[in-house]
Amino acid sequence: MNNEKIKIFLVDDDALYLKLLEIELLEHEDFDIQTYSTGELCLENLKYNPDVIILDYELNGIDKKAMNGLDILDKIKAYNPLIPVVMLSSQDKIEIAINCMHHKAFDYVVKSETAYLRLRKIIPAVFRFKKMEKELNWYMERM
Repeated sequence: MNNEKIKIFLVDDDALYLKLLEIELLEHEDFDIQTYSTGELCLENLKYNPDVIILDYELNGIDKKAMNGLDILDKIKAYNPLIPVVMLSSQDKIEIAINCMHHKAFDYVVKSETAYLRLRKIIPAVFRFKKMEKELNWYMERM
């Protein structure tokens, strides 16, 4: 990332959880974090090119008409399919996790006492994956 801070968008309609997540991530790393209480606000700011988005699965806690996380995920991928999105949910159901992966989420994390630890491990994994992908593309272009 050329010594630039990793830009993370955190999207969750639970203001307390959103703030706790931001504090926890900043406590361990020097990230550039932008928080959004709705998926729509996140979409409006995609032009700022986040390196990774952590997106809540359920986003209608404040506004019942708000788009849900899967709808937002689809719109993010339509805007730029290369933005890695980690879905975050309080629902510990394998069907939901699989559905998120079908929608091209990078990973699925259940909101729990270990969610912060998982996210701190996933974020570097995103960049290792991006680097491998870039190297593979470079190699394939030369074949």
